[in-house]
Amino acid sequence: MSTSPHLPAESVTAAPASARTGGTVTDRLVEANREYAASFDDPGMDARPVLHVAVVACMDARLDLHDALGLELGDCHTIRNAGGVVTDDVIRSLTISQRALGTRSVILIHHTNCGLESLTEDFRHELEDEVGQRPSWAVEAFRDVDQDVRQSMQRVRTSPFLPHTDDVRGFVFEVANGLLREIDPAK
Repeated sequence: MSTSPHLPAESVTAAPASARTGGTVTDRLVEANREYAASFDDPGMDARPVLHVAVVACMDARLDLHDALGLELGDCHTIRNAGGVVTDDVIRSLTISQRALGTRSVILIHHTNCGLESLTEDFRHELEDEVGQRPSWAVEAFRDVDQDVRQSMQRVRTSPFLPHTDDVRGFVFEVANGLLREIDPAK
């Protein structure tokens, strides 16, 4: 079992959140926001990232991108989804990031022990059987994380919508030790 560094260990036990806190997890998060806002001081930042970089990464809760990359608030745009896969929606976000908000570099971060490694496109068929409609999106499951990073780099580099594709680099985050391993796009 993992625990959040921001929540007391007793609040992440097997009991439902409502039984532990008298409310839902969302209620706890909203309360945490109230506490945050009470001492919030608007830094007066622009929406443009200071480092002119966009980071595309997996949504996995084990990846604390700001700490892992030494980033501060306002340094980058962060785009996350299951697997950190470059989908049409990621291209949409990167296009807005580059064309409207000044980013020039793209960093792609996948990770070891990703949940997408254990899924297949059959997931979509199972959903169709359950709900009566097949999702319009692909699962984007993969077996080889390095190859999936290469595919994502290629999707960014060949997008006609992205004007800045000369500084696109891909990495695998090792969940066991926190290190990034750079992926050679040419292999």
